Parts: sequence; structure tokens; C-alpha cells
Amino acid sequence: MLQYILVVTSLKAVKTIKDPEAFEILADETRRRIIYLLKVKEMTVSQIASELGLTAQAIYHQIRKMKKIGVVEVSREERVGHFIETYYRSAAEMFHLSCGETKGGRATEELVRSSLEGLAKIGLLSEADDKSVKRIAAITEELDKCSCAGRWTDKIEDLDDVGFFVKQTMLEYAAMVAEDDESHRERVRKKNELRKMLQSCCPTQSKGKKKRSG
Repeated sequence: MLQYILVVTSLKAVKTIKDPEAFEILADETRRRIIYLLKVKEMTVSQIASELGLTAQAIYHQIRKMKKIGVVEVSREERVGHFIETYYRSAAEMFHLSCGETKGGRATEELVRSSLEGLAKIGLLSEADDKSVKRIAAITEELDKCSCAGRWTDKIEDLDDVGFFVKQTMLEYAAMVAEDDESHRERVRKKNELRKMLQSCCPTQSKGKKKRSG
């Protein structure tokens, strides 16, 4: 006889994750695959293991890490005889990772590295070296510090009835309203520096420069 013990309400559209470990944890491809599966339907550890061709112990280890940062949650539990089956699901359809609480730059570097690797896969950038990753991460953090919307960030992110993209626009507008001319010039300078760093990793631009120099 099946008995439902716990039922959780429907998936949130967007969830903000502020835990600095989230960037490193979600950089792992296996964990991202688990989240993808759990967005489609709720599953037990055994079902996930079977789908991915891994052991249940390995999946449980990954689930425990993802529960800790809040991207995976228990959707329900079923009693089957003397055993309880736990079903998991993704905590939201989409996650917004806030890098404002990073520790020592490591989390930002992981985010930057994963982003650059993704752009390299689609052919927009070449594979970036460690020096470039560190510099791009440093500029990204400096840009974050330049934002004058800090005092409004938590209030905007806590609005449950506002969508993710609307929140991003609100944050941009709040930054513009709050910054003075000097802060604006500094932010523009940092954005230009970031743009040049990214373009230096662009294979098509490198080829173009060689042709023009010849």
C-alpha cells in the first residue's frame, strides 16, 4: 500500500541562490544533468542513478550537496511496505546565482571559467588560460562593486510576484538612478576593459588582426 507523507507546492519560476559554494557545485556537469532531469519530473535517487548510469551512492552524494545550496528539494515521500521512498525535484525552473557574496574570488573564477568554456564550445571564444580567467573574474568583481544598486538588491530579489527578467531590469535602473557621474565613468571604464579582455579570447578577431597586419 502506498502512502503519501509529504507533498510540496508547485515549482517556483525563479529562485535566487546566494550561497558562494553554488558556483563551484553547479560547475559540475553531472550535477547540472541531475537538475535537468529533476526539472522534467520528480525522481528518486535510484531512478536518477539508473538514468545516468551511476551508482545510487554517487547520486545521493550529489543530491546532498545540491540540497545544501537550495537547488534541489524533497517533493514528496512514499511509504512502500517498511521503506520510505524519497522523491526529489528541482527547487525552481530557473536559478539566479548572486555573486555578491563570493569568498576570495574563487566562486567568481569558477563562474567565469564555466561561462568561457561554454562560449568556446559554440566557437565564439578560444579556450581561455588561467591568467585570463583570473583577470576577467577580477574585473567582474570590480564591476559588481561599482554598482550603486546594492542597497536595493535584496528588496528587489525578495519580490515573489515579479519575474526574473523584470528584476534584472529593475536592478539596472536602480543602479543608474543611484550612481553619480564619477561612478558612472568608472563603471563604463571597467566594462570597456572587460570587453577588451573577452575580445582578446576571440579567435575570429585574432585572425582579423593578422590579416590586417599582413
